[in-house]
Amino acid sequence: MADLFTLTQQSLASMDVELVDVERGALGLLRVTIDRPEGVRVEDCEQVSRQLSRVFEVESIDYRRLEVGSPGVDRPLKTEADFERFLGERVEVKLRQAVEGQKVFLGVLVAVEAATEAAGSVGVVKHFGIEFEAKKGEVQRVTFVFSDVERGKLEPVLDFKGKKR
Repeated sequence: MADLFTLTQQSLASMDVELVDVERGALGLLRVTIDRPEGVRVEDCEQVSRQLSRVFEVESIDYRRLEVGSPGVDRPLKTEADFERFLGERVEVKLRQAVEGQKVFLGVLVAVEAATEAAGSVGVVKHFGIEFEAKKGEVQRVTFVFSDVERGKLEPVLDFKGKKR
């Protein structure tokens, strides 16, 4: 699957889209998820679908149906670059190890600089944090590095109120 992801990523390198995920589904479904800073348009999905159909045919990739779409409002955060890109946004992160008996945290993603000493040298390792409201307006922060993350996603903030008449 890593080779398929790499092939897909290379095939889309010249296009103005970011590859988020490639996954195989039931009955030969091949699902490709793309994103753009301005949001994914139908035209982007059509363009990517045409491009990948040709590439997958040449490379003899076995699939029955190709589905290209956007990650949606609860976009997964799969890379360290994703975490950097979405600093300041509301996220849900599940850590590999519990922190004070809790693994899943919802809150605002922040950057935290922390100096570390490893093998006699001092450097800066990228740390992230999630700030969340614990009790009665008290804001707490849990700090972690990317390798501590089991999974992460944007936490959608939806407003269905619309304009009042």
